[in-house]
Amino acid sequence: MTEQQPYDVLARFPDFELRRYPAHLIAEVEVGGSFADAGNRAFGLLVGFISGRNTARAKVAMTAPVVQEAAPRRIAMTSPVLQQQADAPGRHVVSFVMPTGYTVDTLPEPTDRRITVREVPTQLAAARTFTGRWTEESFREHLAALRAATQAAGFDVAATPRFARFDPPWTPWFLRRNEVVLPVGDPASADPRTRPIAGKPAA
Repeated sequence: MTEQQPYDVLARFPDFELRRYPAHLIAEVEVGGSFADAGNRAFGLLVGFISGRNTARAKVAMTAPVVQEAAPRRIAMTSPVLQQQADAPGRHVVSFVMPTGYTVDTLPEPTDRRITVREVPTQLAAARTFTGRWTEESFREHLAALRAATQAAGFDVAATPRFARFDPPWTPWFLRRNEVVLPVGDPASADPRTRPIAGKPAA
């Protein structure tokens, strides 16, 4: 069975879960193309890395989900030092979450320079789960609903939203587990009526 990225559920809202993701490693690659094509373009490169195209020629277990988000667009530095990020049109970052137990020092380095390995710090995020096909229209529909729900609950968006796919492409569309994950700020500002629940790992 494919290992799945762990997380703790802090609270459940009517339209999303509030989760805490522990620090973890990802291998990511930036690709051009449409929303639908980005995953296909990146998948082969990332599979090659975990299949042995790395400095140790070692295999790394596949972990779900495969994550996709818009690539940041950086504005040139001026004086004073300013930085701005926005979605880069036609560019996407696709990543594999590395299995638990690896560190930056123990994970083999990719031999393909297009692939970057980095550590993602502990993060709070709102997640909305849905089934269906991997389309940009579906992603944007559920993202809009998630943004509205988190805003109503008193959360501030903290980073770029991401689209998470848990199943292989041959899984029937009506059985696929997909998620929109939206990093958010400290839950202390959220609706105090939310009922906290015990943590659990990803199903």
